[in-house]
Amino acid sequence: MASVGLVCHGMRAEALDLACAAGEWLNERGHVARVLKDDARVSRLEEWVHPAEDFARGLALAVSLGGDGTMLRTVDLVCEVGVPVLGVNVGHLGYLTEVEPEGLFDALERFFAGDYAVEPRMTLQVDVQVGAASSQYIALNEAVVEKTRSGHTVRLATSLNDRPFTSYAADGVIVATPTGSTAYNLSARGPIVSPRHRAIVITPVSAHMLFDRALVLDADEVIRLEVIGDRPAALVVDGRAIANLDPGDALQCRAGAHDALLVTFGHRDFHRILKAKFGLTDR
Repeated sequence: MASVGLVCHGMRAEALDLACAAGEWLNERGHVARVLKDDARVSRLEEWVHPAEDFARGLALAVSLGGDGTMLRTVDLVCEVGVPVLGVNVGHLGYLTEVEPEGLFDALERFFAGDYAVEPRMTLQVDVQVGAASSQYIALNEAVVEKTRSGHTVRLATSLNDRPFTSYAADGVIVATPTGSTAYNLSARGPIVSPRHRAIVITPVSAHMLFDRALVLDADEVIRLEVIGDRPAALVVDGRAIANLDPGDALQCRAGAHDALLVTFGHRDFHRILKAKFGLTDR
């Protein structure tokens, strides 16, 4: 008997229906389904509600039913305890997901038969200091420090490995993992990095300065961003609004202690996925 966590996009009826069907499929085979209370928006899910603070403990697998945002949320829930994540694309782009909805039950059969592989993905540890309070977050994609008001820039003093590097005047600065290089970083014209690589990418967004290039750093390096000047900034981690930062507040980014573990079936061809998701064609 195994416990399987089901994390679904609560605003998509297809995701909720698929979670119900998956829970019933698991129960029929002697397994235990878990869902979060916030996801149990239909009565058929209520019997599987599990406390959020204990959701990941003892799971054999976490299944993400949604798009890339749901994948990021699922990884955040289970990454630190080493639970593999199977992504089911009940969304639009689904860049991080592995199977389509119609392939879920075949994928579960293969998982329980041991016919799968796990692809580790580097994460980012984000330590935040706001006044006297400190907090820590894990990101699969990126941490972004950005302006709070249209028409203004934010100023960020940047240090690399405790040595001052430069001060950015920009709409924001992205600190991304290789997985996150095809997310906001890509929109900001940052480099695309193979997700199996280990690196940290720093990309300024609409920099108001001569130096506006992205940096690709070693995974062992530590980046510190401090808000300077007289304008506040906002911190967003994997799409979640974390905090407003006043001048003097700072964050530090480094490689996470735990990789995200993504379930795959066969070799995951990054170049093929890149071509398919972005509509690239052969010449």
